[in-house]
Amino acid sequence: MSTDPFAAFAFDAADAGRVLDAALAGADDGELFLETAASESLAFDDGRLKVANFSSDRGFGLRAVYGETTGFAHSSDPSLEALRRAAETAQAARKGRDAVMAPPPARANQRLYEDVDVIAEPGFEAKSALLAEIDAWVRAQDPSVVQVSASLAGSRRVIAIVRAGGDVRAEVRPLVRLNVSVTCEKNGRRETGSAGAGGRAAFADWLNAASWQGLAAEALRLAQVNLDAVDAPAGEMPVVLGPGWPAVLLHEAVGHGLEGDFNRKGTSAFSGKIGQQVAARGVTIVDDGTLAGRRGSLSFDDEGTPTSRTVLIEDGVLTGYMQDRQNARLMGMAPTGNGRRESYAHTVMPRMTNTIMENGAMEPGEILESLKDGVYARNFGGGQVDITSGKFVFRCTEAYRVRGGRIMEPVKGATLIGGGPAALKNITMIGNDMALDPGVGTCGKAGQGVPVGVGQPSLRVEGLTLGGAG
Repeated sequence: MSTDPFAAFAFDAADAGRVLDAALAGADDGELFLETAASESLAFDDGRLKVANFSSDRGFGLRAVYGETTGFAHSSDPSLEALRRAAETAQAARKGRDAVMAPPPARANQRLYEDVDVIAEPGFEAKSALLAEIDAWVRAQDPSVVQVSASLAGSRRVIAIVRAGGDVRAEVRPLVRLNVSVTCEKNGRRETGSAGAGGRAAFADWLNAASWQGLAAEALRLAQVNLDAVDAPAGEMPVVLGPGWPAVLLHEAVGHGLEGDFNRKGTSAFSGKIGQQVAARGVTIVDDGTLAGRRGSLSFDDEGTPTSRTVLIEDGVLTGYMQDRQNARLMGMAPTGNGRRESYAHTVMPRMTNTIMENGAMEPGEILESLKDGVYARNFGGGQVDITSGKFVFRCTEAYRVRGGRIMEPVKGATLIGGGPAALKNITMIGNDMALDPGVGTCGKAGQGVPVGVGQPSLRVEGLTLGGAG
């Protein structure tokens, strides 16, 4: 697949510029988004390769923005005539309104990942052999293993953003991921554990024997932990959240509420609260799309704005929101490089990249020792959140009862129930062990999914409700 973003289309940058100049006359903003993509996935299950998929796509999306109204059209037809038809469709949102076109964003002076072809290298045979090797390795570790599933996925997107006046910026975006799931059986009881990792890099950069064996061993460990788990207690109690992936709770319960569109419309629990204390002292939350090679990182967002390290909450005080260009303009703020779309067939929304709570000063051991009777939540599965109220429900996939400051028996069936704004204010201890997730997050919003990252240190949170069997 060529690195030239126009190679798959029957028009060039000059053609696109002429169409856009006419289509966006009188608009506040707008762009042409070109995409050529290839993706591959392999899944090894029950001792054999069961899934091997390859897909490719190309297309464009043309957007014209008029105040709060957006005209958008997309097509997989690569012809110049299709582009002209899309321009007419997008321009229909104008309704006689005239505006001065916003200037293009500054150019990104950052390169966060290399132009690597994760589809071609390593080839299909090598990927299939690796999955078989993972399967055999896990089964050899413990006779209780009854099922192993391993999957590899990779994608390569060549994108370009074209603006009126001929401004063009383009790049290649790679993305890879490995997942391992292990089921163990003991005394007639079966339990499963899973682990995964990925990022924006060549497979060879991170997928060596030590890395995949570490993931496989983690999946096996979680399955064995779950075999010994007892029913979780129920009721309100303090909870210690582990570092890294548990920040998915932060992402859902707090992060979405800090996106610009919800706040412009006044539907977020954080609307109109900039400058106010919304979290406990010591809580600092940032969205950082500039971390090299991370799953949620982008050199520039899907409008061409360079990604940035955006401070959202500093020492408990709300300082800003994540913005795309449209919502930033309507709110009188600056875009933050958070304008994202799933593909050329989707329009832009403000979305998270890598959302992180920064370190505190406490040792994680001190935090656990402070917990006389509560739960240590080390890993999470899925969850739900109401953006307006911030109320959330999250399922724990690895959790332990803590008594007298000591980790005791693992528990199963635990769900955490609370409210994002309240939980922020009820953080009483912040560890110094901030970790990023291994690179597995996908965020859903309004029917669109985009890759994201999360991170946090160990935290003690008071007053969460634990849903369980006990």
